[in-house]
Amino acid sequence: MVVEKTDFSLYGGAEHTSPADQAKASQKGHRSPRRTVVITPTEKDNGVAHLAPPMDSSDFLWLMTEEPHRSRRAAIMKAHPEVTKLMGYTPVTKYVVAFVVALQLSIAVYLRNTHPLSWKFILTAYAIGGTANHNLFLAIHEITHNLAFKSIWANKSLAIFANLPIGIPYAAMFKRYHMEHHRYLGEDGVDTDLPSHLELICLNNVLGKVFFATFQIFFYALRPGFVRSQTLTKWHAANFAVVLLSDYILIKNFGIIPYIYLLMSSFFAGSLHPCAGHFIGEHYLWDGLEQETYSYYGPLNILAYNVGYHNEHHDFPSVAWTRLPALKALAPEFYDTIPSHPSWPMIIVNFIRDPEVGIFARAKRRARVMGAANGGANGVVNGLAVANGVAVANGVAVANGKANGVGNGAANGNANGTCTANGSAKVKLAADTPGDLENDDAYDIRNA
Repeated sequence: MVVEKTDFSLYGGAEHTSPADQAKASQKGHRSPRRTVVITPTEKDNGVAHLAPPMDSSDFLWLMTEEPHRSRRAAIMKAHPEVTKLMGYTPVTKYVVAFVVALQLSIAVYLRNTHPLSWKFILTAYAIGGTANHNLFLAIHEITHNLAFKSIWANKSLAIFANLPIGIPYAAMFKRYHMEHHRYLGEDGVDTDLPSHLELICLNNVLGKVFFATFQIFFYALRPGFVRSQTLTKWHAANFAVVLLSDYILIKNFGIIPYIYLLMSSFFAGSLHPCAGHFIGEHYLWDGLEQETYSYYGPLNILAYNVGYHNEHHDFPSVAWTRLPALKALAPEFYDTIPSHPSWPMIIVNFIRDPEVGIFARAKRRARVMGAANGGANGVVNGLAVANGVAVANGVAVANGKANGVGNGAANGNANGTCTANGSAKVKLAADTPGDLENDDAYDIRNA
């Protein structure tokens, strides 16, 4: 039996399987083939061998380390200061959006006398409508980062316009959820891209994964409302009013069938569609690795605003989609050695059939909490306290118990006790601090 050599340094800072289970798993003779590849193989990773044993399928991977994009961003900016020239909006986005919106509305009207269950209607909704609405999903994602216009008002307006063929208003709500996904990547209860524990219990088998992959558009649409509500603004009202008025005009003049086409297109766009593989591929964990974000560099990116360049996007959310390939080319020593996906369609297939990946294959962190929650600690100076009792000050983690808060390189105070999220006081997450994201539309440009 061939025994794979496992680099257990990968497990630093993570609650993973026990050492005994890791050793047993690494000696298994029949593991699933490796699903990810490396563009430039290294001595550490040849892109073929497994670097780690399978994950524990009974729970998520709980990390106590910082998300990787902030540190890599700093390293790239130090090595390639010219990266700042790639930042900023691109005018071409608005033209692509206008074309796809016009295409979808035209096809919807064209099919107004076609039965929704006919092969012509379904095939058109899947092949053309699903691809077009998926493109609009990602147009809204791009516009959310203020990368279509210089003006924030113009970006938000274009996002609402791109929302029209999707049939259901969501662009305004997506913005805040997505900003939190970037700033609080992997934080349980804040990052609504993460599956819930209930999903883990109910869908952690082949049939459950088939159901999830087929109806994942509903999970991404409904989960945020159960996990984390948000305050409605005038932009939410405008989004609802404009999209619902558009739906009314369409139905009033051409009947219900064009609207059914738009809804069916949106469903297919987030279901078993070749482009929809990116939903699973971006942040699910593969090959037993603790890598939280994966890229894909294949041809389907041309239909999806280069969202496959996902490590690059999270590292520099202010770089527009047209310049993400240039970002990768600028820093190959950082990106070509990171495992990536060779195919979006195969992501869905492998997700369903591979026992080494499933709903459990996500990295989570305890949500950061402001101050102390149970009176067991006096608080932390210039910093935060996270729910697992680790005091943090200005991003520096210190030990449990009597821990000195570190601020600006000096001891500014201490937390006399263990900070915890339990207690009578209402827990206040770092993501809930006033002004954090509610009015922070320039977050992406600052790369904060």
